[in-house]
Amino acid sequence: MSLLHQEPEEEIDDAARGEELTKGSSHVVLAGIVATVVVVIVVAVYVLTGEKPPVASGEIVQVWAHPSRVETSGFDANGEAMAKQSFDQVLLFAHIKVRNQSKVPLFLEDVLVNFRLPDGGLSVSQGDAAQYQEVLLAYPELTALRGNPLAPRTMLAPGESLDGIAFWIFRANKQQWDTRTDWKQDSSRRDPGSKFGLNFTFSFQYQHSLVLAPHTPVIEQ
Repeated sequence: MSLLHQEPEEEIDDAARGEELTKGSSHVVLAGIVATVVVVIVVAVYVLTGEKPPVASGEIVQVWAHPSRVETSGFDANGEAMAKQSFDQVLLFAHIKVRNQSKVPLFLEDVLVNFRLPDGGLSVSQGDAAQYQEVLLAYPELTALRGNPLAPRTMLAPGESLDGIAFWIFRANKQQWDTRTDWKQDSSRRDPGSKFGLNFTFSFQYQHSLVLAPHTPVIEQ
């Protein structure tokens, strides 16, 4: 092509317009991406910071522990003889009250009991209502702990409260259970600490967990 060759003015204008339209479209796309990122950040900050006051409040009214030694029957599911086995376990019960003090429904996913032994910390998920009833049948001496079982997965409407008995079971002997240690409050982790060797974490979907500590010693049954 000759250096003296010139494009018609109309073709130049069309090319310029196309370039401007392309630039304009890219600006719109970029603006959309930025807006989306901003919305995501705002939502994340809202979820992480939570509401003030906290979305839920509660109280650990009382805690009971029942260390026990279990021996299997010596028969399998088909009635065939097998070697007997024995192991130690701790049955833990807590009378719990929890209230949704937010303006939105809360889904309680789990309730964990947390305690620390000399060889490390341990968190155990709550048992379900069926296990709770089975334990009360197997241990008649614990019938005084019969009450309204606290369901581990529950929806709480705004202003709604839960009041019931939560149950946990875990492998440990009495000596191990008695060596659990207290710990100090850690506000950065929303941990109220423990004056009696254990506390409880209430896990809510899309919200900060609520951690509660008992205010009275654990009663051994």
